[in-house]
Amino acid sequence: MAAYKPVVVQACPKLGERITQDTLYWRGYKTPVQIKEFGAINKIDFSPVPPYNYAVTASSRIHIYGRYSQEPIKTFSRFRDAAYCATYRDDGRLLAAGSEEGTIRLFDVGGKAPLRQFEGHTKPVHVVGFLSDKYRIFSGGDDYSSNLWDIPSATEIISYSEHTDYVRCGCASKVNADVFITGSYDHTVKLFDARIKSSVMTIEHGHPVESVLLFPSGGLLVSAGGRYVKVWDVLKGGQLLVSLKNHHKTVTCLCLNSSEQRLLSGSLDRHVKIYSTTSYKVVHSFNYATSILSLALSPEDETIVVGMTNGVLNVKHRKPEEKNEKSQKKRQPAYRTYVKGKTYMPKQEDFCVSKPVKRVLRKYDKLLRSFQSSKALDAVLEPPIMLHTPEVTVAVMQELHRRGTLRSALAGRDEKQVNLLLTFVARRVIEPRFTPVLVTVADMITDIYQPVVGQSAVVDKQFLKLKEAIGKEIDYQEELLEVLGMMDTLFATFTKKRDTCLEEDKSNGLTEIIETNRNY
Repeated sequence: MAAYKPVVVQACPKLGERITQDTLYWRGYKTPVQIKEFGAINKIDFSPVPPYNYAVTASSRIHIYGRYSQEPIKTFSRFRDAAYCATYRDDGRLLAAGSEEGTIRLFDVGGKAPLRQFEGHTKPVHVVGFLSDKYRIFSGGDDYSSNLWDIPSATEIISYSEHTDYVRCGCASKVNADVFITGSYDHTVKLFDARIKSSVMTIEHGHPVESVLLFPSGGLLVSAGGRYVKVWDVLKGGQLLVSLKNHHKTVTCLCLNSSEQRLLSGSLDRHVKIYSTTSYKVVHSFNYATSILSLALSPEDETIVVGMTNGVLNVKHRKPEEKNEKSQKKRQPAYRTYVKGKTYMPKQEDFCVSKPVKRVLRKYDKLLRSFQSSKALDAVLEPPIMLHTPEVTVAVMQELHRRGTLRSALAGRDEKQVNLLLTFVARRVIEPRFTPVLVTVADMITDIYQPVVGQSAVVDKQFLKLKEAIGKEIDYQEELLEVLGMMDTLFATFTKKRDTCLEEDKSNGLTEIIETNRNY
């Protein structure tokens, strides 16, 4: 009896992923650490000074984490209700946060009780930040107002009431100590100067503004709202430079990397997109488990922290750089030691003893060898094989068809099995590499299970999906044939014109030769 030959699975070439310097750089993070907070994380802010601790605002608490700690090293919990937008001052010594009750609290990082409490808003305060002079705080709340506060005296300096909806984001200029920016759900971004009693500039974003970011140079402003991230030139009066629409849901947060060459955006679609600030194209993307509310990147891009709606804090640390120094390891045998004798050719008087090679068969090959066609088909209809290696499933179907047992393997199946089979065929029948085999399979399934159509709503739905998929593919093929006919006509026209031009050139050349001979 001849030895069994395993099923040959056709290997199709795959397009390799384009590896760029950005891909290598942003993939250089370790496996993330997951930390569970008490509620949705609305703000993450890194201290600008070593050791670069970060403040996480969630529920009614503010937790301070060390870069590598999984437990908070300090907690501020003097809030009756939810806390919002805990932000460090530039020297890393003070922390300001808004609250649901409408007050702003100022904390010393080394203490526990608040140093100052600012009261003036009548509704929750979602935006708090320091101006670059370190002695003033700006804030924005759900009472539509944007206020400026003096830290030493704990008094209100000025209040702006120009927004017509909730003020939910803001940032301060690092170049000018009097300039700060707020974004609102009224679709506008307003630039304020503390020396003037009204806004200096108003920018229409077009959607409720969730986050704003001002470049350290002060010339470019980024706003996020809806599915759009927009970049504005402040020096040209708020001229729109580029509008990015790479997210599928609302963009909630923005941040820059340490070199200011990359812009990061987080969204409710569970993705963090990384853009080049020169071309504004996506150079890399991170995928997370749930919707993203907040995002922060540590100095030197050593740590990336993402806060999500389910209260999970995702922390990724950069892998340490590999040292080029030669490690003092025990010297291993040379390569020639392992390949010694591989190329030896036996002489005529040598007696060769062959070593039997044990062949390991896969589950479906074992079943095919024992002529269990139905079970072999079941083995390749398991979800991991169907989803990741559909070519194996199709190869077994082709082998069963070659043996003439495909019809018997497809018959006698229950509702769940038929549903699984039809789902695979409807999804893969339009792929050119699988079409010849799966068209035959679809024809047999239709022929076998035609009498039971109408008895199961699930199976009927899958038959309709298969019909729709095949119908669309036929339409595409017809359109492609029409395009091919048009192209053939164009190519034929170009060929005729070229031939005509060549003939005219030849005739003109012949005429010139005849006239030249006559002159002589």
